[in-house]
Amino acid sequence: MDTTTIFLYVVAVSAVTIIPGPTTLLALSNGATGGFRLAACGMLGAALSDLILIGAVGLGLGAILQASTLLFEVVKWIGALYLLYLAWSLWRAPTALVASASTDAVIPRSGRSAFLRSLLVALSNPKGLLFFSAFLPQFIQTGFSVATQYITFALLTAIIDIALMSLYAIGGYHAVRVLSGGALRWLNRSCAAVLAGLAAAMTLYRRSRID
Repeated sequence: MDTTTIFLYVVAVSAVTIIPGPTTLLALSNGATGGFRLAACGMLGAALSDLILIGAVGLGLGAILQASTLLFEVVKWIGALYLLYLAWSLWRAPTALVASASTDAVIPRSGRSAFLRSLLVALSNPKGLLFFSAFLPQFIQTGFSVATQYITFALLTAIIDIALMSLYAIGGYHAVRVLSGGALRWLNRSCAAVLAGLAAAMTLYRRSRID
């Protein structure tokens, strides 16, 4: 696998990942409400989802999801409902985020909770698996080990994800120390609105868009 292909993959994945999505918004929220430790645990969950999804593509599960209408619809609606739940929780979050024990529904109680939340958000979105199914094969080169290439791309994707989510987490961490209570409320509600919008967009998503 040549360096040009790797460079193009890194650029392409970075361009897609930097656009705010569910896991990056969770990184922002975790950084603002739980600090760096919770944010880091959430990012590890999102990175693990990259490894799982790309591994699934390598095993052909992406093609199965694309071929099965019922399976696709089930995964899609589970993901959309979970995003709506997170959006509703974040919308109702009080502004006294760090000290209030009543924010457990919004702030993960532990690093494990933050890890699982980000992991479930990523894995319950069928667009991730379908995206990698359509995107990754374009970078697979003949003459090299396919397994090695998938492993390399999976690790690169996870590293890029962590790096870009760190920017959101750092932004959230500093925002909670600078913004007023009212501004923090609108930050929460803005993230909640975007999550709800992503949930709505997911329900309208059709497999044919990547065909």
